Amino acid sequence: MPRRRKSIPQLKRQRPPSGSGSSLYPPPVNRARLDDLLTRELMRANERLAEGPVTPSRNLAGFRSELADFDFREPRPLDELLSWTIDQMEHGLVHVTHPRYFGLFNPAPTFPAQCADRIAGAFNPQLATSTTSPVAVEIEAHVIRAIARRTGFPPEAAGHFTSGGSEANYTALLCALTRATPDFAMRGARAFEGPPVIYVSRESHLAWIKIAHQAGIGRSAVRLVATDGFGRMEQGALKDAIVGDRRGGCVPVMIAATAGTTNAGMIDPLWACAELARSNNLWYHVDAAWGGAVIASDRLRPVLNGIERADSVTIDAHKWFATTMGCGMFITRHPHLLSRTFQVSTSFMPSNHAGIDPYVNSVQWSRRFLGLRMFLSLAAAGWAGYGAHVERSVALAEMLKDELSRRGWEIVNSSPLAVLCIKPPAGFGDVRSIVARVLASGRAWIAVASFEGSDVIRACVTQGETTPEDVLELVHTLIQADETETSSRRA
Repeated sequence: MPRRRKSIPQLKRQRPPSGSGSSLYPPPVNRARLDDLLTRELMRANERLAEGPVTPSRNLAGFRSELADFDFREPRPLDELLSWTIDQMEHGLVHVTHPRYFGLFNPAPTFPAQCADRIAGAFNPQLATSTTSPVAVEIEAHVIRAIARRTGFPPEAAGHFTSGGSEANYTALLCALTRATPDFAMRGARAFEGPPVIYVSRESHLAWIKIAHQAGIGRSAVRLVATDGFGRMEQGALKDAIVGDRRGGCVPVMIAATAGTTNAGMIDPLWACAELARSNNLWYHVDAAWGGAVIASDRLRPVLNGIERADSVTIDAHKWFATTMGCGMFITRHPHLLSRTFQVSTSFMPSNHAGIDPYVNSVQWSRRFLGLRMFLSLAAAGWAGYGAHVERSVALAEMLKDELSRRGWEIVNSSPLAVLCIKPPAGFGDVRSIVARVLASGRAWIAVASFEGSDVIRACVTQGETTPEDVLELVHTLIQADETETSSRRA
């Protein structure tokens, strides 16, 4: 007779304890309540922002004292923490979401992009490999292909999302160095017969200096080419620099033209730069971090003619495409070079697909699902919607130009994009003092910039919710600041 097996007692299924009671992983009912609270509070804060000052109003000394009370010994209710944090943000930042923020190229983000951040945060996909996040990787690749086609690149073009323009430009430099000397991947700058050098306009974004340092070729590798008096890279100076470097034993590697300079929105001669790069067998990159959004407009697209001849392009989604920070894009017509540049193999990764897995085709390894921001925004608006967004910005910039010109102010740049470099009428106030008074008023945000060696007032009109009334308010604020400065100087 067979022996009876002892019955195994059934263990009572218990939910494992969540971290810190339930504060880190609250139950669904609490999450819904807190999520609703967050949505309501953010909407109310956004409504208040439009009526309040653009500049910070929080006293930093008092804030630091308040912040010091967070010693993290005892937990605090999350609903109170959410309200506290929103209040600090509301009163402690320059508000890029304000309709009278005429500042840098980081406008108010689109609502679809904000939704994307919430979705990505909830699912938290790891975009290192296509094996772990196949849908997310495919969405990003689909968007990159769409941007590449709109730029004028061939069907085989590829790329990836980045943390911003600096990472994208860094990627371009690494690809250029790898193409110039395949041994660069193993030996670095020692693989070259002479010091490698790259060429950018002196009006370019000087992140190139840090990028050259980071790539190991040294800051002195960056040649800041003279401009033509209008903020664009001068072709004669560029030719002379290349010839001079070759005679001096250096190795020219890349020309990086700018499509939308930071200070003045100027566009380098893209077609001529492409010709020079081709005749000298150099990698041709276009840094269109800001101006690249013009590809969305059928009417304005011709101002970027020549960009389609580039070997690679940088476009920031968080600039004129108005996604949340930070969200850049790198695109190249040579996808095989991405794999040659970044390929690595390790046993702990679930796959190693060249051309597919982001971690073997980009600088980053673990990273957030950035591309969803651009996907949802582009899908919701379509190219026509984004084209209208860009064209509206340019129209408002033209309005600002006309209003100031009628009053005797000088517009010193001639950008086809939505940024103006402005000087007050002769005999009036100093540029820096005027800007300081505008910022102190809290009614608008503008900046001091340098254009062709001269201080100017810089106003960028890319905030998607700016109205003609906001433009007129900026005009009145500038004039009032100018008059106040002049009166104070005479007194």
